[in-house]
Parts: sequence; structure tokens; C-alpha cells
Amino acid sequence: MRGIAIGRRNYLFAGADSGGERAAAMYSLIGSARLNGIDPEAYLHYVIERIADHPVNRIDELPPWNVAPHLPAAAKAAPIR
Repeated sequence: MRGIAIGRRNYLFAGADSGGERAAAMYSLIGSARLNGIDPEAYLHYVIERIADHPVNRIDELPPWNVAPHLPAAAKAAPIR
């Protein structure tokens, strides 16, 4: 629960509503990666390397559960429960 209390304080300094929305999107991606047993840093690295050239009509290929098979074994992490 400590992470939640720290997060509440940090959201006050997002700068604007759009900053808070971006932070929420990032936390969602990181949390989804962890829930799927993927190292969030490895997942974000994989996606950021590819997203500029990735067709928008195939965005459904980039969620953590679809990216997991393409990541090296070292990118696997214990899923959070």
C-alpha cells in the first residue's frame, strides 16, 4: 500500500491534467507487464524500439500478453498477484 500513498502525492505535481493522464497510462502499461510476468523495462524497451514504424491498424500486437513470446527469457519476471 505504500506505493499508492506515494503515488497520490506525486500526482499533485503532474503539472496538468494531461500530465496526470500520461502518468496513468504509463502506470497501466507497467502494471500490465508485471501482471503478465514480464520485466516492465524490457517490455517498454521492445515497444518503444518498434512503435514508430508499427502500423496503427496493428496496435493490438503490442500489449504485454502479445509481446511476451518475442522477449528473451531474461525478460521474464514473477507475475504480481
